[in-house]
Amino acid sequence: MTNAQLFDRAQAAIPGGVNSPVRAFGSVGGTPRFLVKAKGPYVYDSEGIEYVDLIASWGPAILGHANRRAVKAVQKAAAKGLSFGASSPGETILAELIEQRVSPVDRVRLVSTGTEATMTAIRLARAATGRDLLVKFAGHYHGHSDGLLAAAGSGLATFALPGSAGVPAPIAAQTLVIPYNDPDALRAVFAEHGEKIAAVITEAAPANMGVVPPLPGFNAAMTAIAHEHGALIIFDEVLTGFRVGAAGFWGVEDKSKDSSGYRPDLFCFGKVIGGGLPVAAIGGRRDIMELLAPLGPVYQAGTLSGNPVAVAAGIATLQGLTPRVYKKLDRTARTIADAASAALSQVSVPHRIQWAGNLFSIVFGEEAAISGLHDYAAVQRQESWRYPPFFHAMLNAGVSLPPSLFEAWFVTAAHDQRAIDRILTALPKAAKAADTATPPVA
Repeated sequence: MTNAQLFDRAQAAIPGGVNSPVRAFGSVGGTPRFLVKAKGPYVYDSEGIEYVDLIASWGPAILGHANRRAVKAVQKAAAKGLSFGASSPGETILAELIEQRVSPVDRVRLVSTGTEATMTAIRLARAATGRDLLVKFAGHYHGHSDGLLAAAGSGLATFALPGSAGVPAPIAAQTLVIPYNDPDALRAVFAEHGEKIAAVITEAAPANMGVVPPLPGFNAAMTAIAHEHGALIIFDEVLTGFRVGAAGFWGVEDKSKDSSGYRPDLFCFGKVIGGGLPVAAIGGRRDIMELLAPLGPVYQAGTLSGNPVAVAAGIATLQGLTPRVYKKLDRTARTIADAASAALSQVSVPHRIQWAGNLFSIVFGEEAAISGLHDYAAVQRQESWRYPPFFHAMLNAGVSLPPSLFEAWFVTAAHDQRAIDRILTALPKAAKAADTATPPVA
């Protein structure tokens, strides 16, 4: 069947034809590709077309699709049983691997999704502090639980409004949404509500509004401000964890002069730690983590938490992420991003490449080109209309980019010179498509 036929069929059975909204191509237009196979740096759609992949399952395929080591581990685990509903040795091994890599993490609880991880981390923070309010930053995505789908209110330190239908206003009002990369905004919200704030949750390096890295020293300042008022810091590394470095983005910053040795209280991990299967985790200080049942009063449970097959994929993936692999990821990302920037500059499209480790994305417009984009309001002001034609030119040339401007590009360790050359060959035509794009009529 063709992609169009499959999409028609899916829309008759699944809301919108997809099980995660970005897959519908809503922001770029056109027909979604239905993938049936993946290997190394390539994915293949239902019509047999091969694409160089720069999505990598939104991060987990960091070693490349169908990595031999991970597939063998999954096959071996699956042959012994798909699920036990009981503890298995692999759960402990995966937890130990996480703890060894991220020194502030003393204990780990495995769950199945990033949404579960952030939801549980917030519950833990509220139990540990005896407070109810949460601070998050506009444009950061932490899963789809009610309190995290809050939209900014009308004032700096006002309570949030529901950001989705079905979210009760009283639940949204427990979240305070403020601009990112703005320490003064954070100080203001603590000045007004400090004694009621349980935690600040943040993406370690935001990549769900495109890549918008923290300004130098911001994460350290944020941690100091929260701790001064008795609140906790929740670092959401579901996306960046173990992708941008062996200890995630915290590890990247911890080695820099701007970190000031800051230590978040709780971390959320996902994606890479499952190697493509559903695994996520909460980790952090022992005293906080041991508030979880059965040791403490904070309840959390999951029939498939620590699933033995998924855990096997995660262990194989983390064990395969050597310093040599991270160096290759960095080198590959830099080659592709530099070529994209050069192609856009050749046709005078104003833009900037924004980075978080080996994650990057393109932001368009004069403001982006001059100073970069540092918060959600600036991201929304960019020339987003340039991306759909850029995206489709790349897709038509056999390169699969994220079907949204507000996502990161992901490379894998399997991107060899053949795959890279195909990307580089496609970029000039895509840049011309971005150049000739026109803004929508108001």
